[in-house]
Amino acid sequence: MPLQKKLLRFYPDPCEKISIKGLYLAHQLHKGGTAESPFVYANFLSSLDGRIALEDAAQGTYIPKHITTASDFGLFMELHAQADCIITHGGYMRALGEGRLGNILQVKDKELIEWRLNNGLKPQPAVIIASASLSFPLHNSLKEHGQAVYIATGRKADPGRISYWQDLGYPMLFTGEDLMVQGAPLINALNGLGYKTIYLVAGPQMLDAAIRDKQLSRLYLTMTHQLIGGKDFRTLLTGTILGAEGNLILEALYYEPDSPPGSGQFFMQFGLDRSGRP
Repeated sequence: MPLQKKLLRFYPDPCEKISIKGLYLAHQLHKGGTAESPFVYANFLSSLDGRIALEDAAQGTYIPKHITTASDFGLFMELHAQADCIITHGGYMRALGEGRLGNILQVKDKELIEWRLNNGLKPQPAVIIASASLSFPLHNSLKEHGQAVYIATGRKADPGRISYWQDLGYPMLFTGEDLMVQGAPLINALNGLGYKTIYLVAGPQMLDAAIRDKQLSRLYLTMTHQLIGGKDFRTLLTGTILGAEGNLILEALYYEPDSPPGSGQFFMQFGLDRSGRP
């Protein structure tokens, strides 16, 4: 865990310099969920103009390298290390298989693996792959690390693809009435399997589903102080206009002034407004 730099904490008071290393581990997210109410969290990297990824015909969907930093990735992995399971999606598995995105299915840092073991977690989290098409490759690293793998889809998914995965021995979670996975049924199914701390790394569609179904407990957002532009891009959400379920409450704000070079970035932590919720 080579994060030795300092951040400036702006909120909450007092304003002070603190270490990046261990910043998110100190949140003890693995203790946040219960058998009745799992703790569901997500993390995104965004530019000032709201881009989380760009798209083009040659590269497909990709994250511009100049907005990524070691600080952001290190904190991403601290969040990863605290999860019982992570939720990803078929699009990521395809991109990983094609070499367009790096492998984030495992915790690789030895210190973080040791932290997991010392805190009663398995060496690696389970992996849930959400997919409507059920057309994606599995990465060899999942079997190499002995990770539990579940495939989530809708009840109207292609029966042939369902049989394909079942014949290979992978458990299916039917958590949507149509083709798409829905937030509340998926989280309920995972909770029923004993998963209490759930990390969404599945992109904007799953974030949208979790927020609309009031399943998200916390949003972590890194905002790089850069404008990217581009006509074809991805942003945080995909669906229709949100109402009160989109209200967020700032819980923490940190500033790194010298990374990315020539810019800077905020690390933000938001809770959701639960007023008026059942």
